[in-house]
Order: sequence, then structure tokens, then C-alpha cells
Amino acid sequence: MKEKVILAYSGGLDTTAIIPWLKENFDYEVICCCINCGQGNELDGLEERAKLSGAQKLYIEDITDEFVNEYIMPCVQAGAVYENKYLLGTSMARAPIAKRLVEIARKEGASAICHGATGKGNDQIRFELGIKALAPDIKIIAPWRMTDVWTMQSREDEIEYCKQHGIDLPFSADSSYSRDRNLWHISHEGLELEEPANEPNYDHLLVLGTTPEKAPEEGEYVTMTFEKGVPTSINGEKKSATDIIVKLNELGGKHGIGIVDIVENRVVGMKSRGVYETPGGTILMAAHEQLEELILDRDTLSAKKEIGNRFANLVYEGKWFTPLRAAYQAFIESTQEYVTGEVKFKLYKGNIIKAGTTSPYSLYSESLASFTTGELYDHHDAEGFINLFGLSLKVRGMKLQEMEKNNK
Repeated sequence: MKEKVILAYSGGLDTTAIIPWLKENFDYEVICCCINCGQGNELDGLEERAKLSGAQKLYIEDITDEFVNEYIMPCVQAGAVYENKYLLGTSMARAPIAKRLVEIARKEGASAICHGATGKGNDQIRFELGIKALAPDIKIIAPWRMTDVWTMQSREDEIEYCKQHGIDLPFSADSSYSRDRNLWHISHEGLELEEPANEPNYDHLLVLGTTPEKAPEEGEYVTMTFEKGVPTSINGEKKSATDIIVKLNELGGKHGIGIVDIVENRVVGMKSRGVYETPGGTILMAAHEQLEELILDRDTLSAKKEIGNRFANLVYEGKWFTPLRAAYQAFIESTQEYVTGEVKFKLYKGNIIKAGTTSPYSLYSESLASFTTGELYDHHDAEGFINLFGLSLKVRGMKLQEMEKNNK
């Protein structure tokens, strides 16, 4: 009986060409697995294409809700943003994809899992760390790193390879952007983006929305509620977190929200340039932050920002299934106990403008914040506080004065 391999299958040219390649070079029985994280119509026609290419079977697994509830929401609650700009759209998705690949490998009794990530990117690390953590006994096949066996270097090579194996597919050799899409975002790399000196061709590039210049001339108000850091309604309608992100994507795309042009530092050491569209995610992160700043005390908020940065790095590096990520998440979840309330904001030409925040757990006190004297705050107390708070500065200043006099 032939050994089985699970192929992480997107339906694109790379993973389609890998099917006959696996059969020819390893004599595997190829089982394709397409994991749906909300990539929409990209899944159309996959089963016919996989079978035509020689796959024994195709799984199409919809994990969108799991992706949102167990991976996206912890990152939203953490305020996890890589290098202050990237909202981790691709990074977050790789962990649940790896998890489901392992589950199907176990179900099918497969001895190997294959992915189509290149040897220069981050995804090879994310997929393989997830697989190693969950199934250290399963072999991993990465064709793009096997240059002695994988000899294809271009789309033309892959198309020709497929034709030689009797597979005539509707793929073009024309150059296009390299994209990754899920419910949270879509990324764009390649073409003019490969040269940082070039301005992105947004008219050609954008998929989820429009530029701020082309957004409506009139802003739009949005109201959201949260319970324990999780969104529960939008504009008065109770919805799941998944459905709220879908709605926010529509609103954000319409108003030119969440378009970022980044030169980021990959895990493998090189810099890469890409444009990310994250309309709904950008709004959700901003709305959560808008509520959180009203509720968390100064020290907790400061510590949480530090942990959030570390959390973002772990997710970016593919270290989801680690004790440290679990520990960080436990801390983050504890900070969300009272992050409940309502936020209102206006979307206008790429901007998210605050329009009011309320919470039963707000630490904001109007009587304390106002310039009038309230019962809890005596202005005279500030003098003693400043004397103690600045004592080390004063002592140092006195010492410097003494040294200056002695040196004259």
C-alpha cells in the first residue's frame, strides 16, 4: 500500500504542480487539503482541479469561526501588531491551518505533510513549527527547498510540467501580484512593490476596498459593543465576531480604511515589502483600544502593551503552539474581565475618528479630571507627592551643583 501525504492545497499553480511532482518523485498517494479561513470565491472549482491533477481526495475544511474566535480575537485583545503596522493576517492563519493538516493526517494515516511555501518566506517556518509541535513524528516535505528534485523555477516551468503530465490548466504565465487572503486581510507582494522606490499602483492592486481619495465625501458613524473584550454587536444588531468582521470589512473597504505599505523584517533575516488591506481588522483593533483605554489602569495598560508586542512577535514567528504564547494569552485574558461597553466612531477617508465611549467599568471620573476641586483630590497633596517623586532628581541636581563649585 502506498504511503499517504497530505498536501496543503490552495488551488494555485504552485500547489497544483506539486501533486504530480509528489506522485512522480515519491510515489505517494496525494490527499489535498484546502483550509477555508474566509478566502471567499478562491475555493471555486478546487475539487475538479485537484482530481484532474492526480489527487486521490480533496478535503475542503471551513474553519472560519475557529480562526476568528481562537486566533484572531486573542490577537485583538492583545493589541498584537508586528512592527507597529502589520496586523498579522497571514501569520495568525497559519497556526489553525497547521493544526487541521495534522488532524487530517492522523485521520488518513498519512506519513507526511507537504506545503508549497518558499525557502525565503515566513510561512515555511509557521507551518513547520506548528506541525512539529503537534505531530513531531510526521515527515514534512517542502518542495521549494528540495532544489535537487524540484527543478521548476518559474510559472512557465510549472505550466510546462503540468502539460507534460497531461494536466491542462487555466493558468497564465503572466506576472501578477502574489496574494494571500482570508477573512481578516489580503496581502499583496511582487511587481512594482519589489522596488521600495515605487509607489503602489492602488488602482490595479486593491481588492477589498478603495483608496481614501476615492472614498465617499461624507463620513459614516458606527457603534459597537464589547463584552469582556469581544465584540457583540454593530449598529445595534447582535452578531457573532465573524459576522461583525464581515460587516466591518464592507464598511472599512468603502471608506478606504486599513491600507498599509510596509517594509517588514522577515524571520529569515531579509526585508520584504508588501501592501496589506485589513479594513475590518483595523477598525476592530481601534474600537477595542478605544474602549480599553477607558477601563484599564495605567500600570496594567503599560504592561499589556509590552506583552502585546511580544505576543505579536511570537505569532509572526510561528510560535503559536508554545507555553510562552499560552502564558501571554492567560495574562491578556485576565485584563479583559472588565473590557465591556460601547464605542462610537466615524469612518471618513481612511480615518477612524472617535465619537464617544461608555462603560459601566470606566475609571474616568469627571470630578477628578475637571479643573475644579473634588472630594477625592486635594490640590495641596500634589506638593508632597512631587517632592517625593522628584527626590532623586533633586539630590542629583544638588550633587552636580556641588561638583561644579568644587571645580571652579
